[in-house]
Amino acid sequence: MKVLGIESSCDETGIAVLDTETGELKQRLYSQIEAHREYGGVVPELASRDHVAKAAPMITQLLDETGGAETLDGIVYTRGPGLMGALMVGASIARAMGWALQKPVLGVHHMEGHLLAPMLSDERPEFPFVALLVSGGHTMLVDVEAVGRYKILGESLDDAVGEAFDKTAKLLGLPYPGGPELAAMAATVARTELKFPRPMIDRPGLDFSFSGLKTFALNTINRLSPLDDQKKAEIALAFEQAVVDTLRIKCKRALELTGYKSLVVAGGVGANQRLRAVLQNLLVDLQGRVYFPALEYCTDNGAMIAYAGGLRMAAGLRDDEQVCDVLPRWSLETLAPLPA
Repeated sequence: MKVLGIESSCDETGIAVLDTETGELKQRLYSQIEAHREYGGVVPELASRDHVAKAAPMITQLLDETGGAETLDGIVYTRGPGLMGALMVGASIARAMGWALQKPVLGVHHMEGHLLAPMLSDERPEFPFVALLVSGGHTMLVDVEAVGRYKILGESLDDAVGEAFDKTAKLLGLPYPGGPELAAMAATVARTELKFPRPMIDRPGLDFSFSGLKTFALNTINRLSPLDDQKKAEIALAFEQAVVDTLRIKCKRALELTGYKSLVVAGGVGANQRLRAVLQNLLVDLQGRVYFPALEYCTDNGAMIAYAGGLRMAAGLRDDEQVCDVLPRWSLETLAPLPA
């Protein structure tokens, strides 16, 4: 099955054409980072306008390179979660194309796309596994029995981990998006005497909280000011160590709770090199294995939507022709499992 995937949930326009039988994949990605940088974060109205301007030309170009629209078997798009206006752009394009071309259309869960992104690599995890989904908008641990069989084991009660990275980076005067900038600054120092708390590790359960860690960073910055580059780097390192160690502890608990030996790490923060190294060592100690998407599939992209949607469409799932809504809030646990 050859599907067109459209991702427009936030500030990246991702378009992909995937043949689910051969694995042949071509994609395009446009990032809006420069448009939002001067505001220090994503401006929803600007995001929607950029999707309107960029999505259709990108689709046209990609279809010209992959045999044309008539060769498609279906169109899949991100239905949610995400920004309402941004989601509406992708959904409107997908449904209009489906109507005009008489092709089936299917809305895809954004986080299922991230969760299944490692399947785009040659080395794929086998079910069941624990998934750690870490991005600017989400932090959760998921028990994954099979495609569509998800149980949320724990999630953030406030700031998502990527959001905490960005906000702390902003406190240090780093440009948006701050997460990668903070990680790069932390890498300039080998060690620090600063000790940041590991939130919620002293209580049972698998939920997360990162807003207090951000406040601790603010108080540390105020206490040590004025800051030179060395102090800024040490604060960045201490913050990153605290986040990564907290994620490590919760992942270990989740694996022990489920008895699984495989961990999937996906989402934008999954590109963090310290996190990758620490979780790799954890799974070696546990005699298990950790799987990461390729770096190009960590951030939002059309390929992951094409893959997740292609699986569901190949199983016979379609949107009802009357479906016209998007779901800015949409729980993974409400998804239907694939037919046996």
